[in-house]
Amino acid sequence: MADQAKPLMPHATATWLVDHTGLSFEQIAAFCGLHILEVQAMADDLAGSKYTGRDPLHAGELTQDEIAKGEADSSYDLKMQRAPVAVNRTKGPRYTPVSKRQDKPDGIAWLLRNHPEMSDAQISKLIGTTRNTINAIRDRTHWNIQNIQAKDPVTLGLCSQRELDAVVSKAAKKAGIEESAPAASDTNTSDKEKLIEELRAERAAAEKEASEAAQEAEAAAWLENKRAQEAGENSPE
Repeated sequence: MADQAKPLMPHATATWLVDHTGLSFEQIAAFCGLHILEVQAMADDLAGSKYTGRDPLHAGELTQDEIAKGEADSSYDLKMQRAPVAVNRTKGPRYTPVSKRQDKPDGIAWLLRNHPEMSDAQISKLIGTTRNTINAIRDRTHWNIQNIQAKDPVTLGLCSQRELDAVVSKAAKKAGIEESAPAASDTNTSDKEKLIEELRAERAAAEKEASEAAQEAEAAAWLENKRAQEAGENSPE
């Protein structure tokens, strides 16, 4: 079972199996790749997040006969009938999760305050925003200006430290700003700390991107299944 593919949306699938079958929690947990306590929490309606059930029969991941085998024998390991198809991300603007979009104004305010040499085009590309939003924050005409607090966009997860440094360096060079050379005694220490921060930021960005890709894949699959289900319900018998 360790090498068997897992459902595309494991939590949603587990929720459906809990609600619609007589399978044991152990069977559902093993099939979905979850901890048994997660399944128990779903059954008791104690889970922190509520999931909309996803029918693995409709998705082709299970058959009714396979579920019947499991219900008849609690030690039976459910077999995946058809592994989910991975959803590849298409080229385009960097996706920003809804939970992070509200942080963009804070990141823009930080850049305007700390790096006035950056152009609106550079800020727009780095953060993924519009010039209208940038101007509204600069002019303090933004609808939520009273709640905007300048925060480092790297800390907010809107860009990596390396991306920010590259844009700042380019903007400074274009503006004719010479960066002061660090003292010789501090060079090695500052370079080491900067490298560590860059590696941390890159790792965090990679983890964030992987998480976003998984969320997008689950959302796309759910939408596809929903449309297929609606098409089936609306088709003439």
